Amino acid sequence: MTRVIAYTVSALLVATAAQAHVTVRPRESEAGATEKYTVRVPTEGKVATTSVEVEIPQGVTVNSIEPADGVKSEMKREGGRVVSITWTVTIDPGHNRELVFVAKNPSDAAEIVWKAHQRYADGTSSEWVGAAGTRQPAPVTKLTAATAAGGQ
Repeated sequence: MTRVIAYTVSALLVATAAQAHVTVRPRESEAGATEKYTVRVPTEGKVATTSVEVEIPQGVTVNSIEPADGVKSEMKREGGRVVSITWTVTIDPGHNRELVFVAKNPSDAAEIVWKAHQRYADGTSSEWVGAAGTRQPAPVTKLTAATAAGGQ
């Protein structure tokens, strides 16, 4: 019986840890639409998060970053295009923050892969850049076909 309880607790801890990574919402949007995206950043370890950088994929156009208390944001540009957003913020262990930006989706893509780099006070980092199902998956937003306007 003790072994069964130990396995159950262990399985629950693994499932919780697997879900505790940087996410981007919504998980689904419309191709070509302007969307409000929320980046959720948890600190699951014993060391505070000090910043998070999200790479902006080709075809995505950032319109704005919503200000948040105690958070500094910076957009990195290449040739006038925003290629990443870095938020400098302290997120204590066991806590999370939501960071918001508005962007226009590409019209000709099936998904947006948001590569995220989470940095900690001790100089370590978590690289949320892997494929779905890996240990450190990048957040993904699926894009659906644009719907026809009007029609009523």
